[in-house]
Amino acid sequence: MTTRPSSLAPPLIELRGIVKVYPPNVLALDDVTVSFADGEIHALVGENGAGKSTLLKVLYGLVHHDRGEIIYQGRNVRFRTPGEAIAAGIGMVHQEIVLVNEYTVWENIVLGAEPVDWLGRIDRMRARQAVRSIIDRFHFELDPDAQVADISVAARQKVEILKLLYRAVSVLILDEPTAVLTPQEIPQLFAELRELRAQGHTIIFISHRLEEVLELSDRVTVLRKGRVVADVPAAGTTRAELAALMVGREVIFTSRRTPQPPGDVILAIDGLRYADAHGRVRLKDISLQVCAGELVGVAGVEGNGQFELVNAITGLLQPTAGTIHVAGAEITHAPILERRRRLAYVPQDRGRMGGSLPASVMENAIMTHHRLNRNLTRWRGLLLDGGAAQRFTDRLAAAFNVVMPNRRAPLRALSGGNQQKVILGRELLLDSAFILLDQPTRGLDVGSIEYVHDQMLAMRRAGRALLLISANLEELFMLADRIVVLHRGAIVADLPAAQATVEKVGRYMLEGKASADA
Repeated sequence: MTTRPSSLAPPLIELRGIVKVYPPNVLALDDVTVSFADGEIHALVGENGAGKSTLLKVLYGLVHHDRGEIIYQGRNVRFRTPGEAIAAGIGMVHQEIVLVNEYTVWENIVLGAEPVDWLGRIDRMRARQAVRSIIDRFHFELDPDAQVADISVAARQKVEILKLLYRAVSVLILDEPTAVLTPQEIPQLFAELRELRAQGHTIIFISHRLEEVLELSDRVTVLRKGRVVADVPAAGTTRAELAALMVGREVIFTSRRTPQPPGDVILAIDGLRYADAHGRVRLKDISLQVCAGELVGVAGVEGNGQFELVNAITGLLQPTAGTIHVAGAEITHAPILERRRRLAYVPQDRGRMGGSLPASVMENAIMTHHRLNRNLTRWRGLLLDGGAAQRFTDRLAAAFNVVMPNRRAPLRALSGGNQQKVILGRELLLDSAFILLDQPTRGLDVGSIEYVHDQMLAMRRAGRALLLISANLEELFMLADRIVVLHRGAIVADLPAAQATVEKVGRYMLEGKASADA
């Protein structure tokens, strides 16, 4: 039987009056007080920039607060490093998984804390047995001898959790634990987290997926603009109520897509194939069309060809066969700038692919435009017109509701949601008939997601063709006219969204065409 923490018991962890100011004057945490009970699953939610990650980094010793105190197990503590936190029994699993691909599961788990024999050599048998014991104890489905390079993203996340359990951590902090998982992988993770709670562990996690927050957690703390605005039990709370607390207004979760007839074919992919340097086929005869005024969604378990399809369209890899046409022009082997005249592209990694975090908001806003829009330059395109660039940035910021200190602030000074608005606005302001969007809402809060969805639907109504790659099936069903499923580099289904179900699409994602059709 799963136990719940007693409301009369003193909290395991208390953060009292925490204040954190990032220079010169960004108030990230404003007198935050929150407590976490022993043996509970506690969620932190809020908009991007609300202070969730900063608060947990303060607890973990990654960020040092300016004022306030941390009480842990009845003692006042201030961890100077994550190592000190781990030694005290608090561990954190970050969204970015960092493992040694060439090592096995058990080798990664014991790395840095290996048992040794009397000669000081690593006792491999004892290390493997210890890992096997932990896997069995917590009912994690993992092969300790599997090489990390060969296991799924979900399995790698379990390895990260087991690394902490091996070090006797009793408090687990998880940052967006389901962000990189498919819908089919999430129930198993939740079952394992509940097992950890049943065995006395405390789990604190950040998530933007409110339906998962309510399904998994015992309590939910809501932050807005660096302050706690609510601390509520998950039972009896709705997703709409949490969303309203997060953003201060009602958020609509139902689809606002209205029927409209598609126009001419804008994107035409025919017989596209790609094999990597080792001869492994990553794309198998992909043929796909997207028409004007149509939004087509691409679903698939990560690693089934989405990455290669996006890179083939954008020119970052050259296909071994097939053709790509956009608005009647073949771009299969066209230079990048020539492609950018015809397509807008919102990549999944805004920090590495979408923009330059150290560069200013203005520099990020005018990227590509400064090569294609002659109004931004002088002397036949040789010099940038500073005044025109400033006016363009101000227009983008106003049109896409970008909150920023000023146009010369570095992009990294903005919250994740506002960074995405800069990139989305830059791409949608390009004069292109085709828009490619790769995980455009990954890591965004509900308010930012709603905004991005509205912009995509506005482009669809304006007659532009959109191809959306998303790991979120709910998002695809809300937005897409058709859903294309990739499995092992091939299209195994092309379904009108109105005739598809999450279960059917999920079967195609996991099993391919023959098994799903059976």
